[in-house]
Amino acid sequence: MTIVETRAVTGGVDTHADVHVAAALDSIGGLLGVQEFPATPDGYARLLGWLGGFGAVCLVGIEGTGSYGAGLARHIAGAGVRVVEVDRSDRQDRRRQGKSDPLDAISAARAAQSGRARGAPRGRDGTAGAIRVLMAAQAHRPLRADPDDQPGPVLSPDRPR
Repeated sequence: MTIVETRAVTGGVDTHADVHVAAALDSIGGLLGVQEFPATPDGYARLLGWLGGFGAVCLVGIEGTGSYGAGLARHIAGAGVRVVEVDRSDRQDRRRQGKSDPLDAISAARAAQSGRARGAPRGRDGTAGAIRVLMAAQAHRPLRADPDDQPGPVLSPDRPR
């Protein structure tokens, strides 16, 4: 008789524009590995497959789910894995240990596993996402020389309300 035991795996990801660095921990916090993946849809699939190679992926902590990690967070959540938003590493820790993407990924995994990171990933849908889109659009709209010729309600000190 063969007994097969599935190991619970927690992942942590330090995200960047071009590459994401992932770390995998076992259920008691032991480091299973650290690996770098491209920040592309194929890279997201490879990252999740790599984590799954260690066992059943139960939780992934990701830095920057509202920016560089947004696509990865959607991919992992879409695969049925719980994703939590992880804040940037503590500044004192970063000063002591130095800036290191592998250390940041490990720190993200440990924060997720310990429950320090519990925030839901920032999505691009819902009310907050709609406001984000409107703010970005307003920031990039062309301004005209005459303040009275603006296309929407623009308030300025010299314009009546």
